[in-house]
Amino acid sequence: MSTPLRLVIFDVDGTLVDSQSDIVAAMTVAYDAVGADVPPRAEILGVVGLSLDVIFPLLMPDMSPQGHEKMCEAYKNAYMEMRARAGVQHSSPLYPGALEVLNRLQMMPDVLLGVATGKSKRGLDKLIEGHGLEGVFVTQQVADFHPSKPHPSMILQAMADVGAEARDTVMIGDTSFDMEMAAAAGVRGVGVNWGYHGRDRLSAASVLIDDFAGLPAVLDEMWKVSA
Repeated sequence: MSTPLRLVIFDVDGTLVDSQSDIVAAMTVAYDAVGADVPPRAEILGVVGLSLDVIFPLLMPDMSPQGHEKMCEAYKNAYMEMRARAGVQHSSPLYPGALEVLNRLQMMPDVLLGVATGKSKRGLDKLIEGHGLEGVFVTQQVADFHPSKPHPSMILQAMADVGAEARDTVMIGDTSFDMEMAAAAGVRGVGVNWGYHGRDRLSAASVLIDDFAGLPAVLDEMWKVSA
């Protein structure tokens, strides 16, 4: 009996890369653009993972759609400028062990890797290029083409792209949005404890891990159960 195709989907910000400094700085620019007070850092990081068109109405519910649009544009421009100035590897460094685990998983003939992120396609392309990850992720789902997390659209499309079944698909992420998206898509979620949501917000995860080194063993155990 042949081994089924496995699909491992990664969130990006807070899971693969630590981009919080640039996120907070870009949010500060966005709030300055409309003359509003910047919320606390924890509140900003608490909505990372959602799409920008959802974030600003959530954080600023009394502002007009035009104001939200102005904040989105200010955020995008500031983020791009900071990334161009500092370089991707400094602006959004990979978490310790991330590259090693990605390389290990990519070498497995029955495993395919994907991404599901609130980033734009342009932003993800720049990140992948900056870290030399071209060809690693065979399916890339971004905010441009999907409803915001936790809607399951990104995961469902990723599975359709590669022909993977839900029982053989795992979502890796650091936020409640990732874990709720996984649950909505009928796949298992692995929550990571180094990102932007605390352990208490990851209750929808099938399992939690404390470092990247622990991920392969967790995946092996999951796949044994589903075999």
